Amino acid sequence: MVVSQLYRRIDEHRAYCFNIESSRSLTDQEIEQLRLLLADGFLLETVAPEPVLTGSRVIEVGPRLNFATAWSSNMVSICRAIGLDCVTRVERSRRYLVPDGEDLQAFIDAHHDRMTECPYTEPLTTFETGIEPEPVYEVDMMTKGPDALQEIPGISMDEWDRNFYYDYFVKKHNRNPTIVEIMDLNNANSEHSRHGFFRGRQIIDGEEQQGTLFDVVTETLSAHPKGSVIAFKDNSSVVEGHDLSTLHPQTPGAPSPLQAADVRYHVLLTAETHNFPTGVAPFPGAETGTGGRIRDVQGTGKGGFVMAGTAGYCVANLHIPGYELSWENSYPCPSNLAGALTIEIEASNGASDYGNKFGEPLIQGFTRSFDLRLDNGERWGFLKPIMFTGGIGQIDDRHTEKDKEEKGMIIVQVGGPAYRVGFGGGAASSMLQGENAEELDFNAVQRGDAEMEQKMNRVIRACNEMGDRTLIDVIHDQGAGGPANVLKELVEHSGGRIEIRNIRVGDPTMSVLEIYVAEYQERNGFLISPENIEQFQAICAREKVACEILGEVTGDLRFIVHDEQDDSTPVDLELNEVLGDIPQKTFEDTRIDPKLAPLALPEELTVHAALKNVLRLVSVGSKRFLTNKVDRAVTGLIARQQCCGPLQLTVADVAVVAQSHFGLTGGATAIGEQPIKMLVDPAAGARMAVGEAWTNLVWAGIDDPLQVKCSANWMWAPKLSGEGAALNDAARAMAEAMIATGMAVDGGKDSLSMATMVGDETVKSPRELVISAYAAVSDITKVVTPDIKEAGSSLLLIDLAPGKARLGGTALAQTLGQLGNACPDMDDPGLVRRGFAAVQEMIEQKLILAGHDRSDGGLITTVLEMAFAGDCGLDLGLEGEVETIAALFTEELGLVIECRNTDLDAINTILAKAEVPSVLLGTSTEDKQIRIQYNGALVVDEDMLLLRQEWEETSHQLERLQMNPACADEEKKNIFDRTGPKYHLSFTPEATAQTLLKQTEKPKVAILRDEGSNSDREMSSAFFAAGFEPWDITMTDLLEEKITLDG
Repeated sequence: MVVSQLYRRIDEHRAYCFNIESSRSLTDQEIEQLRLLLADGFLLETVAPEPVLTGSRVIEVGPRLNFATAWSSNMVSICRAIGLDCVTRVERSRRYLVPDGEDLQAFIDAHHDRMTECPYTEPLTTFETGIEPEPVYEVDMMTKGPDALQEIPGISMDEWDRNFYYDYFVKKHNRNPTIVEIMDLNNANSEHSRHGFFRGRQIIDGEEQQGTLFDVVTETLSAHPKGSVIAFKDNSSVVEGHDLSTLHPQTPGAPSPLQAADVRYHVLLTAETHNFPTGVAPFPGAETGTGGRIRDVQGTGKGGFVMAGTAGYCVANLHIPGYELSWENSYPCPSNLAGALTIEIEASNGASDYGNKFGEPLIQGFTRSFDLRLDNGERWGFLKPIMFTGGIGQIDDRHTEKDKEEKGMIIVQVGGPAYRVGFGGGAASSMLQGENAEELDFNAVQRGDAEMEQKMNRVIRACNEMGDRTLIDVIHDQGAGGPANVLKELVEHSGGRIEIRNIRVGDPTMSVLEIYVAEYQERNGFLISPENIEQFQAICAREKVACEILGEVTGDLRFIVHDEQDDSTPVDLELNEVLGDIPQKTFEDTRIDPKLAPLALPEELTVHAALKNVLRLVSVGSKRFLTNKVDRAVTGLIARQQCCGPLQLTVADVAVVAQSHFGLTGGATAIGEQPIKMLVDPAAGARMAVGEAWTNLVWAGIDDPLQVKCSANWMWAPKLSGEGAALNDAARAMAEAMIATGMAVDGGKDSLSMATMVGDETVKSPRELVISAYAAVSDITKVVTPDIKEAGSSLLLIDLAPGKARLGGTALAQTLGQLGNACPDMDDPGLVRRGFAAVQEMIEQKLILAGHDRSDGGLITTVLEMAFAGDCGLDLGLEGEVETIAALFTEELGLVIECRNTDLDAINTILAKAEVPSVLLGTSTEDKQIRIQYNGALVVDEDMLLLRQEWEETSHQLERLQMNPACADEEKKNIFDRTGPKYHLSFTPEATAQTLLKQTEKPKVAILRDEGSNSDREMSSAFFAAGFEPWDITMTDLLEEKITLDG
């Protein structure tokens, strides 16, 4: 092998070096081809054979020699496509000219990812490292007993686990386990994988609680089972959908025309978190969180269709340089975690980047920053962050159940090669941050390759679109535990045998242990019947993704891993023994009174001063810095995303997707979460999360409120004193609220190690429950958005907590550096349920012009966001018995609607019939002035543009850190008084004539795609709707002459 270099300047201080490995020396012509391929804008002169930065102050960092990157794989694929078959690897390193006065080593440390990169001290001449893989060894439990397991770094087993495995291996089988078996079981039976806390006995204040927390959660579904198709038993949950018409290839998996197909698709939702990896390495942690959640959608039933994503980020105080926020106190932070500002930017970059590359739009989300020491000395802060990722999709009615495993079925994995990344992630995420060695924490972070996942997705989609003839019998996603976990999942009821060396490796130095348990991404496991395997392999080849035949189902309930290299058996386990019903654990805790102080409002606090601070909270203000960098429309199926109104502001409450390009059926989803209120009262905070999900989802016309289902995701530290009791109270309160309002939980995940060690202090992340509500909708056009539509219209408050104005745990309290001791609550679930039904009736009758929920920031934020998005003013008058500040900033449940004055009587009739109280707030105005009176006194008289600028300011400051600051500043000026675009069609749109659509011979159009390309299906639908016959054709089809463009 020969390694040669080419160089390209980025700017005066940076350059790329391309390290090209080839099986022989490259010819001059081949070098010219490579220069053109690697050039900036196809300008040949931008790539040179000699270094463009030189001198003793130049340093170079690049991928580890044993780590073939996804970028290299793509480059090699391109090289082969243009005839450069001799090129075997192309790695891009970065060269920096370090400024005088900066420490070289410190600069190197700050400018490379130590997990996957290393410094290059001289030009590469080879990628060989000389590293030998570590051999498999036995763990000496026969001599040392259960304590032998404590000597292994990264083990998360407790005493019960260690004794259980001692009994299994030593007492029952009279042998030592291999290190491969122990690390496999460490992941498989970790809290992350088995959810022992939610399934355990709970003893609170000395009294055993009735039912496990899992029982409590599932009671909601027992109360409201209507519409549930898949719940608590697969990678996602599913509710009943609709019959519809869509486009499918005539021959899925081969070049063929797309034609109309009548199918029944159900609506799917999944949600999970990737908190631990995101805290350690924000960008890859978040991108692989998104990738893992996408694979959950793919792995549902016999295969699900990916549609759209949601995301949430919770971090500690941001401390944006040069942007002081009075409530952001400075506290010590852990050295083994990234800082809050880095996480906020890089985690959202990672999630956005992955979706952009894969072709999944991100259409909803939330973000918070919080870090506060209470009067009792206890510190709560998102030092261990939350990276939440959800996904809405759909599944064919014929594919909701996996087939039964049968002896002889082929065990297959599809996706990318194995790398030494994500080693022990499942177990590491079950530990409190700081309990594990810092190096091991870093090793447990995965790395993503969205293009590989998209290629795998196309294989699954081809099988999905075969309908009854799908080639997939069983599918599971590879996630925590790596191949060890997913392969056992595939055969857990039957048993199987695999050959470990049939797993492709991108790093030849990997040991058997690493190949087997590392959590390298973009892989799914399948069971394929022998008669279908050849066709399945052909589809994988067409999509340029590897298909690995690993073994077969044996039917003996044993799982055996064989190593043909030395004819050894690193794993030999009885599945019913190690994966069966683990004995139930018991958890005891006591409720702790935090002795919270009442909220103390400063005497000098004015509405203006309070509002200025609240609008700058990242949880309240504009989310433009998040939405600007992510695709929110790809697929052509997005009916409602975050941005709305003439100025496309980030205020929408509900997200809606269409099931097809040719109909109005779809699905809606909305999020509710109130972690700061949970610090005041866990039960009240849980009820408020349920309430917020309801008041966000209400703006889409739902088929049947009793068919609304939810994913409940818990982020907590319940094994710390008092927190198990708090989680118990929250779970039971959530369940009661759901049953009373008509919702039900049908799935979810838990992340129960949400605390961080800072020196000797344990800092808990605020208790978090994220409710992702979802439902089928028959008409995606029946959606209400917050932007005010007309000047002179009326605004009404639908008060779902009449007479209440509690301020504990609110945005206002946070800006005052306080928590308070009484927070908003859902006191009357029946009222919330009736309010939902009333608004749904108004939507059906088209009585509502705009609507928004009262939540973070209070009523004043609700009405302001409606005015901001509608680019108008307000003239409002409120009356009440509580203080002005409380009336405006309380976050009690409520809804604000805009309606025409002529519709007021109809609306009041509906509300009166439902016994739902309402208050006429006032009117919208054409002039851009915000006037609010309270009990006759003018308390707000502000220019809407200036208030909107305050609301945008924190987003602007974050935007300056993730793009050219001068461009961000220019955009700030542009959006200050921007008006909505005025569209005037010069023609009247008409549908394509039926005579053309019904022709048997239509003009053919090739929808040509290659690996990494997106949007081919929406393009196909557009041509189909225009009367063409679109064909699904890949570059592989053309190169292999399966079809020609001549027809």
